Amino acid sequence: MSEALSQLRALNFFAEIPDGLSAAFLDWLLLEDSMTKRFEQHCSRVTVEIVREGFVTADEQLPEAELLPPAGRYWLREIVLCGDGVPWLVGRTVVPESTLGGPELALQKLGTTPLGRYLFSSSTLTRDFIQIGRSAELWGRRSRLRLSDKPLLLTELFLPASPLYKEEK
Repeated sequence: MSEALSQLRALNFFAEIPDGLSAAFLDWLLLEDSMTKRFEQHCSRVTVEIVREGFVTADEQLPEAELLPPAGRYWLREIVLCGDGVPWLVGRTVVPESTLGGPELALQKLGTTPLGRYLFSSSTLTRDFIQIGRSAELWGRRSRLRLSDKPLLLTELFLPASPLYKEEK
């Protein structure tokens, strides 16, 4: 999965929605609801494989830091989201340490629970933006989300087996 994570980190984000994408494709890329819930409509079971999880400092090649408040440390979670055991998405969540107070401390204890299952159960969740990106032939997106007005950044890369690409054909 290190190649997929390299592609996720190499996503080039568009300032505006790129021309020529179908409505079905945009429906996936601009989804405001939980991607986990969307994936569950296409398989029997969605699972999470944790690739990396823990605190990092801003100087550890953390380009997301420019979209978040300055912090000494950030919680970094990199995962693979699978549908029926098939890798469909690589996700990277960056959370400033200041966000991890109160109920948001649960972000550090998700384990193999999909982030979307936690985030979208919160009545305090808002989204600042969704930005579409591309890395080689793969598509992705990033979103700055807020829990109780505390920010985190989620970047997702749709892997070749993802239902996103089946709907585009």
